[in-house]
Amino acid sequence: MVIDILLQLLLLAVGFVLLVKGADFFVDGVSNIASHFGIPQIIIGLTIVAFGTSAPEAAVSITASIDHAGGVAVGNVVGSNIMNIWLILGISAVVSPMVVKRNTVRYEIPFTIGISAVFLALGLIFKSLNRICGVILLLLLVLFMVYLFLSAKKEMKQNKLNGEVKEEKKKINIPLTSLVSVLGGGAVVFGANLSVDAATKLAQMCSISEDIIGLTIVAFGTSLPELVTSVIASKKGKNDIAIGNIVGSNIFNLLFVLGMASTIYPLSFGSEFIFDSIVMIGAAVTLWLFTVKNKRLSRLGGAIMLVMYAVYFGYLIYEVI
Repeated sequence: MVIDILLQLLLLAVGFVLLVKGADFFVDGVSNIASHFGIPQIIIGLTIVAFGTSAPEAAVSITASIDHAGGVAVGNVVGSNIMNIWLILGISAVVSPMVVKRNTVRYEIPFTIGISAVFLALGLIFKSLNRICGVILLLLLVLFMVYLFLSAKKEMKQNKLNGEVKEEKKKINIPLTSLVSVLGGGAVVFGANLSVDAATKLAQMCSISEDIIGLTIVAFGTSLPELVTSVIASKKGKNDIAIGNIVGSNIFNLLFVLGMASTIYPLSFGSEFIFDSIVMIGAAVTLWLFTVKNKRLSRLGGAIMLVMYAVYFGYLIYEVI
């Protein structure tokens, strides 16, 4: 028993080391590649970083869909999206106040609010997320990708006109930097899985109920890549990657993960998800309210979001007990 506990503690420690160092290499790698090609870092954050850190949610939800466990698929995404904004951006802002791009405040965050409302409306109308809902979500993803392409093209053109591109272009080995970025991203996902498995086994050894494990360790575990990546990006002053990672991850979770999962097999949308979906919309609205005026997420705003998550988490625990 003691040896098993020590082994799980060791695996937990290894998992966290992989998370932190992997995120370090991942953020530096994608940031350098973006700078080299003159790609706005917010675009990198909204796409490559967001998609990479959403891998655990995608794996859990799509697997749950294949196993006909629709409640797990929907609950995983909704819970992760709430955690991403209130907990992860809250921690990131407390660590270092974050400047937010005008386009993110004007378009991307409102888009997140809009698709969250669409998700809730589809669930209420169809009483499930069927294949029609899946196609609608995937079409919205295509629309978002077109917007990103046009936005990146416009910003790169503007930067060229302003003479801001490649003034201090770093000489980097693109294949090597790309490989390091991929390996770093892989280490983040693998480290998260290792940490979750070890923490779950430790909890079971301590006779902690499966409901509590699901609400805490598993939910937190699938959001670990976003947490570590955003905090490290924030500490490095890469606010575009930190904010873009969370906003983009929430968009990918709703449109790609649930879009694909519900296309594979219709997902159940029980009445228990109505409240959580409203909270998810509220989380996105609070992010917009805290950033719309000054285009920054302050330490105070981050602290308030952490309190909001603590209240929501307390409610979840109360419901289980």
